[in-house]
Amino acid sequence: MSADFSELRVKMVDGQVRTTDVTSAPLLDAMLDVPREAFVGSAQRDLAYIDEDIRIATGAGGSRYLMEASPLAKLIQLAEVTPSDSVLDVGCGTGYASALLSRLARSVVALESDSALAETARSTLSSLGCGNVMVVQGALAQGHAAKAPYDVIFIGGSVEEVPTALFDQLADGGRLVAVQGQGNSGVARLFFKAGGVVTGRRAFNAAIKPLPGFEHVHAFEF
Repeated sequence: MSADFSELRVKMVDGQVRTTDVTSAPLLDAMLDVPREAFVGSAQRDLAYIDEDIRIATGAGGSRYLMEASPLAKLIQLAEVTPSDSVLDVGCGTGYASALLSRLARSVVALESDSALAETARSTLSSLGCGNVMVVQGALAQGHAAKAPYDVIFIGGSVEEVPTALFDQLADGGRLVAVQGQGNSGVARLFFKAGGVVTGRRAFNAAIKPLPGFEHVHAFEF
């Protein structure tokens, strides 16, 4: 028997998202509207609303996951996306965060390094009518300079460090949201760019799965 996904969406928002200080009405509405089950494989659909990460791909660079709803919502809320914003979603996976962001922003560039995930995202977002999202394939740490600058850059997984290339693609007055550190040592940070200078602040602890390609390169020491 198939699940009642609309009912599960309500339970996810009420039980997982609202209870973790997510109060943005547009974001909550988006999470009630976007069918999370469309962004996982057919065999995983009944698990789409569980309160944990869901693996969506396994590759040489490491497994990729659909982030659990609560930290995802908190991170998107942290970015304070407005209807006039241009957003870069780094590591879009199958496109769920991009679909949410499409409800909040003027336009979204969904960047994905895995060709199969990028094609899945492109197809799924198109089928859901997310006409203001453009899916592009490329190295995540390099961003997508062709459509820069962005008012918001959202990094959909934990990283060791945020590359300069991404800060360079941030508009003046823009915000970048990232989780630095892995596992229980992960910290969500909000970066601002003003007058060409980037500053950041700690927001909250966040244990989310890592994105490939953001590992710190250690210099050789004699």
